[in-house]
Amino acid sequence: MMAATAAAQVRAGTRWAPALCRMPWLPLMLVAAAAATSEQQVPLVLWSSDRGLWAPAADTHEGHITSDMQLSTYLDPALELGPRNVLLFLQDKLSIEDFTAYGGVFGNKQDSAFSNLENALDLAPSSLVLPAVDWYAISTLTTYLQEKLGASPLHVDLATLQELKLNASIPALLLIRLPYTASSGLMAPKEVLMGNDEVIGQVLSTLKSEDIPYTAALTAVRPSRVARDVAMVTGGLGRQLLQRTVVPPTMNVPVSYNDSYDTRILFWAQNFSVAYGEHWEDLTSRTFGVQDLNLTGSFWNDTVARLVLTYDSLFGTMVTFKFILANSYYSVSARHWFTLENLEIHSNGSVAYFNASQVTGPSIYSFHCEHVSSENEDGNLLVPDTQPSLWQMTFRDFQIQAFNVTDKKFSYASDCAGFFSPGIWMGLLTSLFMLFIFTYGLHMILSLKTMDRFDDHKGPTITLTQIV
Repeated sequence: MMAATAAAQVRAGTRWAPALCRMPWLPLMLVAAAAATSEQQVPLVLWSSDRGLWAPAADTHEGHITSDMQLSTYLDPALELGPRNVLLFLQDKLSIEDFTAYGGVFGNKQDSAFSNLENALDLAPSSLVLPAVDWYAISTLTTYLQEKLGASPLHVDLATLQELKLNASIPALLLIRLPYTASSGLMAPKEVLMGNDEVIGQVLSTLKSEDIPYTAALTAVRPSRVARDVAMVTGGLGRQLLQRTVVPPTMNVPVSYNDSYDTRILFWAQNFSVAYGEHWEDLTSRTFGVQDLNLTGSFWNDTVARLVLTYDSLFGTMVTFKFILANSYYSVSARHWFTLENLEIHSNGSVAYFNASQVTGPSIYSFHCEHVSSENEDGNLLVPDTQPSLWQMTFRDFQIQAFNVTDKKFSYASDCAGFFSPGIWMGLLTSLFMLFIFTYGLHMILSLKTMDRFDDHKGPTITLTQIV
C-alpha cells in the first residue's frame, strides 16, 4: 500500500513528506526520465518551510516532460504565497540516474550520497519533485526567479552566507553553485555528490539556526548522463548497454542579406578560412551567427547579386570579400542558370581576383560543394588571376544561393560532385574489360571447326594438305 501511494505521488510529480530517496519511487522516476529519450532534461527538486505551496499535478505522469509554462504554474504559488528567501542550488550536471546509482536505492541508506537532501525533504512541510524538466525552462529559471522576486541573484558560499543578514520580509535570491566531476571511476562522482550534499546540509542548518523561512530548489545546468537507444517494452524498460554519447556537429547560422522586401542572398559554410602569405585565419566564428556582421555594399536584383563581407581587423588591416553572382537565361536548357563569376579580396587599395565560374547551377537551386578552395588538393574551384597569389581561400561544406530564395531557407542543392565518381569509372572500365575477354573467348569457341573427312584403312591414304 505504501509503495502504491509513493508511486502515485511520483506520477503526480509531488512529494509532501517522504524522503527523496525512499527507494520505491526512484525507479519510476528513472523510467519517467528515460521514456523521454532526450538529453536535454534535468530533474528539479523543490521544498519549502511553508505548508501547502504545491498541489498534486494530475497531468504529470511517467515520461512527462515539464515545460517552461508548466514550471511557472508550479513556481508562481510558492513565490507569491511562500517565503521571500529563495535558495537555488545549481549543479553543473545532474540526472535522475545519479539518484538511482548513488542514493542507496536498494536499502543501503548509510551509503547514500543524498542523506542531507533526504532529511530536508522528510522535514519539509511541502515539496515537489519533477523528474524531467525541459532544459530551456531550467536555463531561464534564474531570470524568472529574479523577475518574480524583484531581487538580483546573489552568488554565495558558506562563508558569505554566515555574514548575510536575511530578513523574512525582504526578498532575496541566493545562488549556490555545486560542482559535478565526471570520471571513469565509480567513486569520484559519488564523492563529489556527497560533498555537494554536505554543502546543502550546512546551508540549511545556517538558515534553521537563524529561524529564516525559505524555499529551496535543486537542479542542474545540464544532465550528467545521456540515455540513448531506450525503449519501453512489455514488462519494463529495455536499455542498451555500453552506450556512447554522440556529440552532434555544430551548425553555423547562414549569412543572410535582406533588402526591404525579403531575404535575397544566403551563404553558409562549415568552415571559412583565408590565408595571406603563410598565415591562415579562421573566419567561421566571425562570419556565421554574428549579428553585427558588416554587409555594407551588398546588392541584389534579378540578374546580378553581390554579397560583401567586411572585416575591420584581419591581418592588421580592413579586408573585404565580394561574391559576385550573375543570373542568365540559356535557351538550350530553357532555364535560368546562376554563376559565381568572381570572388574578390580588397585590402590596402589592392584587389585579388579569383575565377569561380565552376560554382554554377540552375537559378531555382542553391549550390553546394564539399570543398571550394584555391588549393589544388581541394579541387581548385577558385582560380586566382595571378600566379602565384599571396591570398588563399578554403570553404568546407560551402553553400550559396542568390536567386529564388524562399522562406529564408536554401532550396534544393545542386552539388558539385559529378555523377561518375572515380570508383564508378573504375568499376565500369573493369566490367567492360572483362566483357571484352568473355566476348573474345566466346567468339573463339564458336569459330572452332572439326574435320569432315576421316581415314579409311581399307582404302587409299588420305592426304590432307590444308585444313580450312
